[in-house]
Amino acid sequence: MTTVPEYVATHADEWLVGLLDWLRIPSQSGDPGLAPQVRRSAEWLAGALRAAGFPTVEVWETGGHPAVYAEWVSADADAPQVLVYGHHDVQPVDPLEAWTSAPYEPRVVGDKVFARGAADDKGLVAFHLLGVRAHLAATGRTTPAVTLRVLVEGEEESGSPNFPALLRARRDRLGCDVVVVSDTGMWGRETPSVVTSMRGLVSCQLDLVARDVDLHSGSYGGAVHNAVTELTRLLAGIHDADRRVTVPGFYDGVVEPSAQERELIARLPFDERDWLAVAHSTEGVGEAGWSTLERVWARPTAEVNGVWGGYTGPGTKTIIPREAHAKLSFRLVAGQDPAQVRAAVEAWLASAVPPALRWSVEWEGDGVRPCATPLDAPALSAVREAMGRAFGQEVLVTREGGSGPEADLQDILGAPVVFLGTALPDSGWHAPDENADVPMLLKGAEAAAYLWETLPGALRA
Repeated sequence: MTTVPEYVATHADEWLVGLLDWLRIPSQSGDPGLAPQVRRSAEWLAGALRAAGFPTVEVWETGGHPAVYAEWVSADADAPQVLVYGHHDVQPVDPLEAWTSAPYEPRVVGDKVFARGAADDKGLVAFHLLGVRAHLAATGRTTPAVTLRVLVEGEEESGSPNFPALLRARRDRLGCDVVVVSDTGMWGRETPSVVTSMRGLVSCQLDLVARDVDLHSGSYGGAVHNAVTELTRLLAGIHDADRRVTVPGFYDGVVEPSAQERELIARLPFDERDWLAVAHSTEGVGEAGWSTLERVWARPTAEVNGVWGGYTGPGTKTIIPREAHAKLSFRLVAGQDPAQVRAAVEAWLASAVPPALRWSVEWEGDGVRPCATPLDAPALSAVREAMGRAFGQEVLVTREGGSGPEADLQDILGAPVVFLGTALPDSGWHAPDENADVPMLLKGAEAAAYLWETLPGALRA
């Protein structure tokens, strides 16, 4: 018998050697030329899961890149069923010249390992390989205290285009009481935290046409519609004086954070000036009545991503533009549905665009649904307890402003989603010199080991 920290410390070096080997595989899902490498990454992970003791390990084909599935059935008849989700594909490495060292030649400097995928998401997936072994060693068990399933997809960095279909096709193999997502980070090394939600997203291009030709501004200026002027008036009206979105129905169904969650968020050591400096900004703005963190985590938004139209070349061309265009995106929170937001935006355009102009909107797919975990969810309490044991202190809560396939996991599998990730804010996700803090990954392994011990009691309570 040993303790979880003792087991993790004893096996940390050999575990790190394996992670470095995996990081050498350039599994960029967005590059068709690297498709063989994404498959090689899946095969590497399958072998590592077998070596960790999983009796069932399979590589699952999709309409694109392969996913990896593993299962370890608990000997306890009433054991809860848990699905761990992550991804083994990585972002492109551009700009390559901004890297201090080659992105697929892992470099260990002090406590950090630098490589593409170190934090997002291979490091966070890999700590589960060590965590399950630590759980068994510390408890003296021969099977986990939960029936443990692992699903690691190969297309998350490409928008998970085949993931919903995979979940539906394999639903009979993926039944679970809770989904544990390991693709998130913490507030900081000294402030461990757990994510409780991720925002959704829907985006589009708006095209506005006043007529079939540009007109001379001297002959027609002030007497006919200017497409660029009408578009900018429209976009300027998308927020009111309190920076609240004016689209009727936009906030329908929004689940606002509870007073308890707002209090926990307020306890985070947030420095507004430092945050603004990172954002290369001098003043924070946003919806009145909400803090900066609440605005980027817990409130829905409408953003104008780009605008163009008319003449933008050198010199002057005095025209009244015939058409104008804009790119828009909407971040969504719990209670909102991308389809409903799309319908609300189109109804707003139908009423707000002058009848003499033609408009059309092209949506970028069906959008991504938001995902949230209630603070009183038993599985979330178990995650916070497990992380608290690993870090030796209270674990606070955060949210993520970004999006992922978590809502598909929640909806298709009919199970609550919780998050267990230990990446740090300076990990450089999607950026040059991406890195992972090795001690934090090892803490993740400890937290996972404690979680499999803690979950059964929490879910039965």
